[in-house]
Amino acid sequence: MNLRRPNANDATRTANRSRDVVPMSGLCSRCVDGCTGNCEVFKAAFRGRELIYPGPFGDITAGGDKDYPIDYSHLNIQGYALGAKGLPEGVDGNSDTATFPAVNTETSYGWDTKVPMRLPVFTGALGSTEIARKNWDHFAVGAALSGITLVCGENVCGIDPELELDTNGKVQSAPDMDRRIETYRRYHDGYGEILVQMNVEDTRLGAAEYVHRKHGLKSIELKWGQGAKCIGGEIKVGSLERALQLQQRGYIVTPDPSDPTSQSAFHSGALKEVERHSRLGFIDEHGFLQAVQQLRDVGFTRITLKTGAYSLRELAMAIKWGAKAHLDLITIDGAPGGTGMSPWRMMEEWGVPSLYLHSAAYEFCERLSARGERVPDLAFAGGFSSEDGVFKALALGAPFVKAVCMGRALMIPGMVGKNIERWLTDGKLPNTIAQFGSTPEEIFVCYEEVKQLVGPEEMKHIPLGALGIYSYAQKLKVGLQQIMAGNRNFNLSTISRSDLMSLTEECARVTRIPYVMDAYREEALAVLDS
Repeated sequence: MNLRRPNANDATRTANRSRDVVPMSGLCSRCVDGCTGNCEVFKAAFRGRELIYPGPFGDITAGGDKDYPIDYSHLNIQGYALGAKGLPEGVDGNSDTATFPAVNTETSYGWDTKVPMRLPVFTGALGSTEIARKNWDHFAVGAALSGITLVCGENVCGIDPELELDTNGKVQSAPDMDRRIETYRRYHDGYGEILVQMNVEDTRLGAAEYVHRKHGLKSIELKWGQGAKCIGGEIKVGSLERALQLQQRGYIVTPDPSDPTSQSAFHSGALKEVERHSRLGFIDEHGFLQAVQQLRDVGFTRITLKTGAYSLRELAMAIKWGAKAHLDLITIDGAPGGTGMSPWRMMEEWGVPSLYLHSAAYEFCERLSARGERVPDLAFAGGFSSEDGVFKALALGAPFVKAVCMGRALMIPGMVGKNIERWLTDGKLPNTIAQFGSTPEEIFVCYEEVKQLVGPEEMKHIPLGALGIYSYAQKLKVGLQQIMAGNRNFNLSTISRSDLMSLTEECARVTRIPYVMDAYREEALAVLDS
């Protein structure tokens, strides 16, 4: 029985009254006149457009929970008892040398100059959402200490309350962007980098020119649409004055805060928040290549692209045009979406799901490569949270995929660590944590390791959310080492599609990964017949 209910979800803080619902609509099979709620239709009767979004804004991240016909769980990882690939040159594989701690999890990406990372993962775009702003120090320090790339998302300059524009309407001072870049750089040691994203509004405001001029950034990321969603990024604003400020900066703000009707609704208390939206991006080959060249002319030597779950046509454009532009990395983000603030039904129902999109990306790259065309390095995104998913993505897209982009999975440890810090201060440590100790040194298994990295004095300045991300990254690393050792790959570069099997024939058709009963069958029969 499918328990998914399209008219009620914890993300929208709604629920059906009836035990039985109509599968397609999610309406209760018996809707009673006088019901006190609380399905989405019920709540929308008096809160209207608020029901489009998950909430409360600024305190949550939300991710689509639609159960697709096939996903990455329909792939399994092959295990072998023979051989060892990827060991250092001159090292023979045996029980003493081919141990899982010997697995090298380092990766790199880039067209000419490579960016190394200690792990094949990096953060999703942490942009103008409140959840990203208030947790930034934890996220940035944790990513830097872990040796992975950090993506600073769109609209950070544009929503900064202290933003100063010059006479041409371009960014002159953006303190929040300054803080974000400087926090990451303080602990950056050569692994990973900070990528700042550009959308339509960022381009108009000259954000790229600002971060290059002020901070000397050499890397920048273009963005098509809103990653895993198809419209521009949104935030909610609870102040009429703030809404008017953002409208004056050129953003789409709705309901219109300059409209007397909206202002009356604000003053009466009915309208509690308005939405700030970015504009839709429009692409064409000439314009895209021109935009890349303009960024190079500014001084950026590394340019990446983030694209979402658009149709296969747009996927082909991203890969083909990216190859022409010599992009350093293309991150391909599949459905369902996950973010701090995007329309809930869009997250659930829009776009090509990750496994389908990523399978097509491999097919398209293979097609270009077979013709002698070099394609940019790829990263896959779209619902990953554990080391097995990282391995599967790398294998499915081998040899083109160099890393996995994680959104919510790399945010959650930062928020947990931050809250542990607050609970310790308030003396309200929950038992789920208190069972391990009552001090950071006792609670965080990685505490002494990080202290060794930064030194005793600097350790006093490390936020506990950063320890949360570092601890989670270590879990990913060790788990990946174990999976790779069992798969007899001791270096990421030796992972291949033959290291996977499809658990269903439908999965095999979509991914072109052999069905479990066909994978290695010929080799097995050769053993039997020898």
